[in-house]
Amino acid sequence: MTHGEKKEERALPPAEFKSTTLSRLGSADRFFRTTSFKLALAYVIIIGLGFTLALGQVGDNVRALIDEQIAQTLDAELKGLADQYQEGGINQLANVVQRRAQAPGASIYLVAAPNGVGIAGNVLDLPTDVLNQTGPVEIAYERPGEANARRRAIARAFVLPDGFRLLVGHDLEDRERLGRILGSALMGSLPWLLSIGAFGGFLVARRLLQRVDAMSAKAATLLQEDLTGRLPLSGAGDEIDRLAHNLNAMLDRIAKLVEGIRQVSDNIAHDLRTPLTRLRNNAERALTADEGAAADREALEHVIEEADTLIRIFNALLLIARAETQSSSPEGFSELDGAALAADMAELYEPSAEERGVEIKVAAQGAEKFRGHRELIGQALANLIDNALKYGEPALPGQVGEVTVAVTGDARAVEIAVADRGPGIPAADRERVLERFVRLEASRSRPGSGLGLSLAAAVARLHGGALRIEDNQPGLKVTLRLPREAAS
Repeated sequence: MTHGEKKEERALPPAEFKSTTLSRLGSADRFFRTTSFKLALAYVIIIGLGFTLALGQVGDNVRALIDEQIAQTLDAELKGLADQYQEGGINQLANVVQRRAQAPGASIYLVAAPNGVGIAGNVLDLPTDVLNQTGPVEIAYERPGEANARRRAIARAFVLPDGFRLLVGHDLEDRERLGRILGSALMGSLPWLLSIGAFGGFLVARRLLQRVDAMSAKAATLLQEDLTGRLPLSGAGDEIDRLAHNLNAMLDRIAKLVEGIRQVSDNIAHDLRTPLTRLRNNAERALTADEGAAADREALEHVIEEADTLIRIFNALLLIARAETQSSSPEGFSELDGAALAADMAELYEPSAEERGVEIKVAAQGAEKFRGHRELIGQALANLIDNALKYGEPALPGQVGEVTVAVTGDARAVEIAVADRGPGIPAADRERVLERFVRLEASRSRPGSGLGLSLAAAVARLHGGALRIEDNQPGLKVTLRLPREAAS
């Protein structure tokens, strides 16, 4: 820029200037309305009040200490002057008092006649009622040569024989000066203290607001986009990080549930389409075909069979929902025996096992007591045994089918394991088969809905337990672990 040229300055348009100003004012107003700023302001006020009270308490203690020391000094001087009176009478006492009164210092003395007129000392005449008080009192007095200069002192009077009075006191100017010093210190340091506290509170509130704003912005992004993002963590491990961690865990759970709902919807559409199609075809055949009453009856039987399949599927879904939404409260829970329950369920499925050529064995050392919901646990165990019978056929030719229901326990829980000698489930699919309507390709040709293991897992979670799927070498072993005391 050459000499004489004028530097151009860009001025904001009125609308833009107004928008920027309002934005800044709005940001400041939002900051002042935040909880962090209010907490910082409250801390500053509390610190100021605490400092004031502490300094006031120090002043009161110092005053009390000074008053106590003055009282002790007065008692000692009165005793010494009383001894002087006993030795030499009123004349010796007056001479001693006069000498002491002329010495510089804060002590005051007065020897007065019975009528209250001063004989010796550095105090002008005092009222008779003051001279008649024997305890330490705070008085107002004047010194000779200091007209209209009222002073305050703590004094103590002593009545001598023949009606004479002796007063000894100590001026309070030092005490009042100390009070002024403390007051000046309070007034001088309190603004600095409040300023430093306000500045520190501003920094803390601003830092906290920045972190909260970052979390709010990320939450808004999650609402507009998808659930794959997570709230940021600062790494400080403080309560904000713990809150963000818990919210991220909640988002993980929500994302998992949403994905589960999507998968369930897809599986329902896939697995229920076939029985619904067969149901419709059978019903249509019964209506359109003219093959006689026997054919119509057979078609209706097929319709009822398909309807029963659908009813079983929806009943299983209701049981799973009931297990997942019911709290593990004592309502509906009772003391159960795992061994007896396993024996009852094995006996119930024994005819079905004989038809398949499979032997059911129960292995239990004795009663294994625990608290649980009998209906739900019985249904879960029934599903495990039914799965073992349907999918647990021996993997090798010539092997005898066998299903074992074993009951064991430790100090904390009871385990009911159902094992078979079938092909088992690959390790990579053992978590997936616990989801609703999940059926592996090898089992799609067999009857079932893919809800048995999902129900058993839900029942285990309801009781505070877990469901484990393990290799039985060969075969599959599914273990239902149930705490002896239901989780609260």
